[in-house]
Amino acid sequence: MNAVAQGTIARVGHWCFRRRWTVLGIWLVAVVLGGIAAGPVFARLVDNNNPRNVESVQAYEVLNREDDADENITGGTVIGLVDRIDPTDKRTLATLGAAARDLTAMPAVESAVCPCVPGAAEDPRMKAMLAADGRGALIVVTLNPLNREDRATVLQPIADRLHAVDSELAANGLADARVRVGGNPVLNQEINEQVQRDLTQAEILSLPITLIVLIIIFGGLVAAGLPVLAAIVSVATAMLVLLGFSYFTDLDQNTLTVVTLLGLGLSVDYGLLLVARYREELARGFAPDLAIARAWATAGRTILFSALTVAAALAGLLAFSISAISAMGAAGVSIAVVAMLTSLTFTAAMLGLTKRWVKPSKRAVRRQAALDAESETGFFARVSRMVQRRPVLVMVAVIGLLLAAATPLLSTVVKLPQLESIPRSIESADVANDLAAQYGQDYAASVMVVAKTTDTAALDAWAARWTGDDAVAEVLPAQTSNGHAATIELVLAGGSQDAAAQDLVERIRADRPDGVQSWVTGEAAILIDLVDQILDDLPLAIGMTLFAMLVLLFAMTGSLVIPIKAVLANVVSLGASFGIMIMIFQEGHGEQLLHTLTVGGFNPFVIVIVFAFAFGLSMDYEVFLLSRIKEYVGRGWDTDTAVRRGLQHTGKIITSAALLMIIVFSCFAAAKIGNIEQIGVGLTAAVLIDATLVRCLLVPATMTVLGRWNWWAPAPLARLHERIGLGEHVLPDDEAKQASTERSLVNA
Repeated sequence: MNAVAQGTIARVGHWCFRRRWTVLGIWLVAVVLGGIAAGPVFARLVDNNNPRNVESVQAYEVLNREDDADENITGGTVIGLVDRIDPTDKRTLATLGAAARDLTAMPAVESAVCPCVPGAAEDPRMKAMLAADGRGALIVVTLNPLNREDRATVLQPIADRLHAVDSELAANGLADARVRVGGNPVLNQEINEQVQRDLTQAEILSLPITLIVLIIIFGGLVAAGLPVLAAIVSVATAMLVLLGFSYFTDLDQNTLTVVTLLGLGLSVDYGLLLVARYREELARGFAPDLAIARAWATAGRTILFSALTVAAALAGLLAFSISAISAMGAAGVSIAVVAMLTSLTFTAAMLGLTKRWVKPSKRAVRRQAALDAESETGFFARVSRMVQRRPVLVMVAVIGLLLAAATPLLSTVVKLPQLESIPRSIESADVANDLAAQYGQDYAASVMVVAKTTDTAALDAWAARWTGDDAVAEVLPAQTSNGHAATIELVLAGGSQDAAAQDLVERIRADRPDGVQSWVTGEAAILIDLVDQILDDLPLAIGMTLFAMLVLLFAMTGSLVIPIKAVLANVVSLGASFGIMIMIFQEGHGEQLLHTLTVGGFNPFVIVIVFAFAFGLSMDYEVFLLSRIKEYVGRGWDTDTAVRRGLQHTGKIITSAALLMIIVFSCFAAAKIGNIEQIGVGLTAAVLIDATLVRCLLVPATMTVLGRWNWWAPAPLARLHERIGLGEHVLPDDEAKQASTERSLVNA
């Protein structure tokens, strides 16, 4: 039987299948190194990854500049909040005083102050450290400048000493006393730790559930375990890639989230497709070494295009001048490539190692023989046939439903994340709330002007014009900072980022203090600068993504119509996904049922992340389906028949892949940090909509309406496609039939 598949990918799969121990050894080294790299990656995450080349961020750099200090050097204040006590009790005073002295003696501490002397309530500075209800006190620890990478090591002893006050008070007979630790350095550290816990929890939850579903799909533990192992290898290896990136650009929690999420999702999907196609070829009667080459020539090629398509969708992020977004783009492209390489090499090697345990059952062989004999039976073929009877009606209905789901987009609020995106289970977030409620340290929303002058009187005179402005509640006196700059704050009458605050920022920037260099900052200013920079870079980013997407899909199909149709369908489905996100996170629908955090708006970073990654994943399923349809068209079938057969053959795989992706993303949606939660929900909705409404209904309907025009391309492009040789590698039907006949003779 002459059934050896041709092509580079087929040869790669066959080589890895035969040289399995070499391939597995290489991946084992990569996994070990990735595991070692995970700790340093988390330690190097930055707290704030706003762009440094915008006015609102430069203002803070002016204030913090001291002899060209390293931007990685930070200080800050740690706060120990002691409540359920009597601050005038001698035992309390002695315990707090001893803690303050111990903290002051630590090398990383500049000073530690507490109201631990009699009559503290009479001193205005000390009074600010006493709770309004008379049942609490603060220990305020000011840190020396410290390197970001050393933060965890420095903060832990301070937190431990503050928490020890709890047991010391209890030992002195004050059993009800409670000590909690907060402050910005602690809050940032605890957020990073919670991100790590959320990601670990998502992996621990998703992988066993994924394995169970795969066992049901494949009917065996070994075959089911291969995609899960590939996912673990991909994510571990990605840590090594991220560590390398961290030395060239700043990485934040969003980057780590999307890389872990994408690595798990893509690797499981790719492993599922490859193992399923390999078993399909075995069921047709091909020997394992022939089956691996045939599976890689078809499904492997699909995965190559899928990974390149996902990478193309994410490559647009590289066009952004904001390092946080471009870093995500680079990391996302890398994990797509890593997932592809893992699937094509590691999975082939594992199949070579476990070939006797992944062969299909006799029932699967009979089912495959029946499917080969008649490919237009089954659930998905019936769905396709139903759609093809009324294609225009189905197309209009699906598009109308998606547009209706997208209507909440009209009320989208873009805002920077605040405390509402942090769960109260984080101790330092809880401390921040109590500081506002009991100690008068409530955050006063304001717009701040930083001027390169020490003439505070002139700055006060300039600011007087804003006193009666409707957006301004109070103008605070100007103050000098670091001896080379002065600041003045305009306390806002409304929210820190609402339309009135943004309008005020624009008006102040149009009417600056005369004769001095100045910067306008505050949350509204940062939001304006961030959104403006995203919008400035957006045309190039979209252009890069669409161009790469159109080129890749054209290279796969030889059609100019199909890529354009796919892009338009994805845009409509993504609009519906964002509509769902807005209803949940902005408007608060289903908050109690889903246990989500209502944040009242969306972080611009999250919008870009979800759009880019969901767009890439949607194209992933487009490639899965189109590759099989094109395979049938290449065998001479008409488009309608090819659509029915393609959907029947891929429907189960796409549905299974989508189910597995939804499992992974849903586990991320169960996170406690708001950004991770939003990304998980957004991608879950995108995959669910794409795998059901789009792939099962909209694609068959539009391809039926277009008919032979699906495969149209201008003559020069058609000739180019023929020359570049990226067409589907067709496995002739007669080979499968011959294999089936030979198998039947052998069995007889």
